[in-house]
Amino acid sequence: MSGPELKPGSLSDDPQEQIPTAMSISPAHAASEQPDVSALASLTPEGLAACLARELRDATPADATIPERDEAVAIFRRHLGRYQADIRSRFETHVLKGAKAAKQIAAFTDVMLRGIIDLALRATGTAEGVGQIGEGAPAVGRLVVAATGGYGRGLLAPFSDIDLLFLTEEENVQSAHRLVEYVLYFLWDLGLKVGHATRTINECIEEARKDTTVRTALLDARLLAGDAALFAMFEARYIVACVEAGAAGFIQDKRRERLERHRRFGDSPYLVEPNIKEGRGGLRDLQTLYWMCRNTFGTRHVMDLLAPEFIWMGLLTEQEAARARRSWDFLWTVRLHLHYVAGRAEERLTFDMQPVIGARMGYTRHGRQNGVERFMRHYFLTAREVMRLTHVLEPAVLRQAQGPVAIAAKPDEAMREAGFTLVDGQILPERGISFDQEPIKMMQYLDWARMRRRPLHPLGRHQLIRWERRAMALRDNPEAARIFLDLLCGETEPKDLPPRRRRETHAAGDEAGTPLLRDATYEQQTPPGHAHWLHILNETGIFGRLIPDWARIVGQMQFDTYHVFTVDEHTIEAIRIMDEVTSGRMADEIPVAYELVKGLHSRRALYMAVLLHDVAKGRGGDHSEIGSEIAADLCPRLGMSGEETETVSWLVLHHLLLSHTAFQRDIDDPKTILDVADIVQSPERLRLLLLLTIVDMRAVSSRVWNAWKATLLRELYVRVAEVLAGGLATTERDVRVRHAKEITSEILAEDGVAPQDIDRFLGLGYAGYWLSFDHETHKRHARLIRDADGRDAPLTVEVLPLPARGVTEVTVYTVDVPGLFSKIAGALALAGASIVDARIHTMMHGMALDTFWIQDTAGSAYEETHRLARLCSLIEQALSGQIDIGAEIAQAGFGHMPMRMRAIHVPPRVVIDNGASNTYTVIEINGRDRPGLLHDVTAAMSEENLQIASAHITTYGVRAVDVFYVKDLFGLKITDKKRLEEIRERLLTGMKEAEAEAKALLDARISA
Repeated sequence: MSGPELKPGSLSDDPQEQIPTAMSISPAHAASEQPDVSALASLTPEGLAACLARELRDATPADATIPERDEAVAIFRRHLGRYQADIRSRFETHVLKGAKAAKQIAAFTDVMLRGIIDLALRATGTAEGVGQIGEGAPAVGRLVVAATGGYGRGLLAPFSDIDLLFLTEEENVQSAHRLVEYVLYFLWDLGLKVGHATRTINECIEEARKDTTVRTALLDARLLAGDAALFAMFEARYIVACVEAGAAGFIQDKRRERLERHRRFGDSPYLVEPNIKEGRGGLRDLQTLYWMCRNTFGTRHVMDLLAPEFIWMGLLTEQEAARARRSWDFLWTVRLHLHYVAGRAEERLTFDMQPVIGARMGYTRHGRQNGVERFMRHYFLTAREVMRLTHVLEPAVLRQAQGPVAIAAKPDEAMREAGFTLVDGQILPERGISFDQEPIKMMQYLDWARMRRRPLHPLGRHQLIRWERRAMALRDNPEAARIFLDLLCGETEPKDLPPRRRRETHAAGDEAGTPLLRDATYEQQTPPGHAHWLHILNETGIFGRLIPDWARIVGQMQFDTYHVFTVDEHTIEAIRIMDEVTSGRMADEIPVAYELVKGLHSRRALYMAVLLHDVAKGRGGDHSEIGSEIAADLCPRLGMSGEETETVSWLVLHHLLLSHTAFQRDIDDPKTILDVADIVQSPERLRLLLLLTIVDMRAVSSRVWNAWKATLLRELYVRVAEVLAGGLATTERDVRVRHAKEITSEILAEDGVAPQDIDRFLGLGYAGYWLSFDHETHKRHARLIRDADGRDAPLTVEVLPLPARGVTEVTVYTVDVPGLFSKIAGALALAGASIVDARIHTMMHGMALDTFWIQDTAGSAYEETHRLARLCSLIEQALSGQIDIGAEIAQAGFGHMPMRMRAIHVPPRVVIDNGASNTYTVIEINGRDRPGLLHDVTAAMSEENLQIASAHITTYGVRAVDVFYVKDLFGLKITDKKRLEEIRERLLTGMKEAEAEAKALLDARISA
């Protein structure tokens, strides 16, 4: 019997990648083969094996067979660090690409494991030769150590788990435990993460039958060391079990698993912080395709995904296979950079990681696009390539696994004459139809699918992807333009359905939104929305070929925390929301939009404006202006009338007008309403603009839209519509004030308030007060003031949850003193509240009546009693001087913001506008949102002797835009240019200093 030589399995079919067939590091082996000096000079698997053999031999006492455990661990740890550092160095200097580096990590790990297993054998053996794995050794019996999962495929990321299978016979399970424990504890001592299982062949097959994840992991099992005959027996029985189970069930399980994974990590591949491993279009999707192919076509000998000799069994062209290989290597490169930068198994490409990894991969500024945006665009285009590959490969695999499906429906005569047929209930071009020769057939194919409510056959989608570049020939084709407009905004109930209808049933829809209909009756089928067809145009690449301006925003991200999608995906999501609104399915969430849609006259113009509102992003300059010019040029070429073109161009130009006004201006200021009315001029345009604003905001993310923003937009719409309708003009200020007082007086009288108390209250407020609140609020204020004055209370704080508006109203009635706003804002910040709006009123008897509308961190109203009590308590403590607001905020400071958010650069900016209001100076503050920002800014304003009349607070991710309507100490608008510049510099300096202090405090905490 020979010494305990281990018999490893093959890592790859590539001879260049083969690990030597004998890597035992037993003393006998080491003595017979002295290490090659040239091998030691460079880090190779052979060199590592030789170095380990020599050092372990030298560390072994004369009367022992192995070194002391601590000494052995130290030796392995030293070499582990050495090869990890070497691979990292070669990877970061671009000597190794991602997949190659992952193979090298796996290859070195093989050597380490075989060495550890050899030590385990001799540590658990009883005599020379005893303990050898295989050939019935009495110590552990027949045993196999196999790599599984990604490690089984010969690929390892730097901090990934090492997945191992200890395979033994039924009678040797207990005896193998000592060796298994030795190996695992040794690996854990080295600081490695290990996924492991000890099973017999029968247990492997049974677990694989019950759990698709186990079945998938064992599919990639690779022999590391042990009894080759036992492993061969396992492989043979496992193949038989897989064949008996059938490929179809496995594929459906993987599809369901993928669907659930996408739901968990984000259905869209265009999320701006993607999970590169588990997200849609990531590494796991490519691996899923590989598992499907390998299970279906029986390619067990191929361990390398997309190996040149595989090329997906001839299902891809050489060009397609090359793109797939580039995608595979790009994703692996990103993944390795992520692991190295994070120092752990990090798979999410967060904002703080993106600029670092983009720079490491060589992405620098090019024109107007910075390096991180270029890097992320490459990522998103790669994710799209992975999805396209899925559309090409998966149908062929399914057909192979399931066999041909009986054709249950026949095309009608018109469809057949157009060149299309039905296969498996899905529409497919007839034989002889060439998208290459007749590019218009691509658009006709989509048009017939839309009209007949049939999903595209996967082979047809494959053809669209393969010939998408030919869509360039359709740019000025009238029929292509007509079809495009129908796909964008055409009727969802085509009028030319054939008369014959069949009674059949629905099948489930796939994750891309494709309804897998199997010849359902037309009445039963729910037609896919317009966004569905835009997704197909975008993923196949036809969209960008047809409209070059669209191609420039595909995969275009905005490096901020406000937008959660790329520009193209956000736009298509806006079209989807538009469909939901027009159909009435979002009437509960956005009732104002549902009401507006009912009388809409410019449907095509609205949909086109939604499509083009962000088409110029990423070009520098004002994207609204550039987009308006693009719309004016593109719309006529798509067959839109002059009136429609003008409407679209105008909507794109002003698509931010209503949101900017509602959230950043005082809509109680008459000039604000008049300015908007002067721009809009038409009630129809106002309706269109509000609908565009709503769907644009809602498509950013569901969290951006809330009840408070809906309230502000609705109030702005009503007031502008009133002016456009020729009703009560906003300039008739005195009339409106008198009207408000009259109604309030009547309400108070009905409640039994004494006439003298009514007269006193009506005489307290200035005109601005009466125009800022509704009659019910005036009634509450009258009661509050009457009660407080009756008790001579120096401070009254009242909180009122308004869940329907998504805010809690906080009213503070106290003596007006300088810095009052700042102190209240600081107290609310300490409570964790976000101020979204504020009205500051000093009454005629010198008391301040300040109203704040606040939300919690989830964008909802405060409603719980204990939270409301804490709000009141903090305000009282702040105004009475019991707490030091500045010190408390400094302690909270920057630390509340996650590291990934701090990667977004938000330069502080102060803009002073004297044209937005006739009576106030408007100061706009832009800066990074943080606890206490409002306190710091308003404290600086107080020091500059500015009186704040109202504040309007908006956040866009980590960027805060705070707008203040102010007057000077004498209640006048500030007009002196030198004074305005002094204010601007003071505020800007204060913001920079406060942010620097907060950052320094955070850095100190991190260091500590």
